[in-house]
Amino acid sequence: MTVNPAIQGREFPPVPPYLVGREKVREFARAVLATSPLHHDPDAARAAGYADVVAPPTFAVVIQEATLAQLLADPDAGIDFSRVVHGDQRFSFGRPIVAGDELTATLRVSSVKSLGGNSMVTAETTVTDHDGAHVVTAISTLVVRGDE
Repeated sequence: MTVNPAIQGREFPPVPPYLVGREKVREFARAVLATSPLHHDPDAARAAGYADVVAPPTFAVVIQEATLAQLLADPDAGIDFSRVVHGDQRFSFGRPIVAGDELTATLRVSSVKSLGGNSMVTAETTVTDHDGAHVVTAISTLVVRGDE
C-alpha cells in the first residue's frame, strides 16, 4: 500500500485538551537530561517570570503524539506504520510550554512527496492554549518506506 497523496492539505479535528502537569515536565526534563532549574524548580521558574516550571522545548512532541496517532490510524492515508521512519522534527514557538497550561492540538498534512520509491509525509501540529493563543507548531516529516 502506498501513501495517498490526496491527504495533502487535510486537517484533522483537534484532539482533547492536554493539561501539562508539573511532574510530567520534570520527568521529561530528566529523560532528556535538561538540568536547568526552570524545568524542575517552581520558585526558579517564577523568579524568571513564568507561572510554573517550563517544559524543555522538545516536550511539544508529547502533545503532538495524539495528533500523529490520528493520521497513522486513518485508513485513507495509506500509511503502514511498520514502514515508518521519523525523518525530521522542527518546532516554531510562540511561547514556552509551562506546567498548568491546557493545550489543544490540531494536525494538518502540509506535504506528501514521493522520493525514490518512498513517501515523505510532513505534518504540522498547531498547539494553542485555553485562550486560543499560539504556543507552538510542531512539524514532523515521516518517511514511509516503499515496498521491497
